[in-house]
Amino acid sequence: MNVHDAVRSRRSVRDFTDQRVDRAVLERVLESAARTPSGGNIQPWHTYVVTGQSHAAIVEKMSARLTAGDLGDAPQYPIYPADLKSPYRERRVSAGQQLYSALGIPREDKKARRAWFARNWQFFGAPVVLFCYVDRNMGSAQWSDVGMYLQTIMLLLREEGLASCPQEAWSVYHTTVDEMVQPPADLMLFCGMAIGYEDTAVSGGTIIDRAPMSETVQFLG
Repeated sequence: MNVHDAVRSRRSVRDFTDQRVDRAVLERVLESAARTPSGGNIQPWHTYVVTGQSHAAIVEKMSARLTAGDLGDAPQYPIYPADLKSPYRERRVSAGQQLYSALGIPREDKKARRAWFARNWQFFGAPVVLFCYVDRNMGSAQWSDVGMYLQTIMLLLREEGLASCPQEAWSVYHTTVDEMVQPPADLMLFCGMAIGYEDTAVSGGTIIDRAPMSETVQFLG
């Protein structure tokens, strides 16, 4: 698979099989992803890969929190700006509309939407989850480095025939993840990432539209 194909075919998959992922494959991906560029080569990412009993334990703890009506922990960072302005607000709304339309869940069915969204905390059935942390004293430049690292991982997973779904939703229940992986106190959870083989018998294969290049790119000279 060439790079263009990996980029164009990568999407956030939300239906996985329980097929085991070979650890050697994950190690190969993460070793290559370490080549991701970062300012000053400080490599601000800290990665935890969770499978097996540890994976099951997180799902179980999250099920208990959700059943109890727990709305989450105190935020450690804002996932979106408090006042998301145009055109970003419209893009976010459009993405949600496309996703739920593909799932056949109407806007007014709030219960079904909440139930589907809760699958985030089951990793959408994926057998592997990656949790990415960043040092609390890092700035926005280092957070952009982390984004490049995660994108590199997702593209390398595509080459290996694996699917993924980055999940900032896990930051809402960061204490449950912390209890499991026990990171140093100076690290903060940025996101999770579900990893595995796509269940094509269930997945709708939804690819969310992107803004036309004319809205985001200008050529000068």
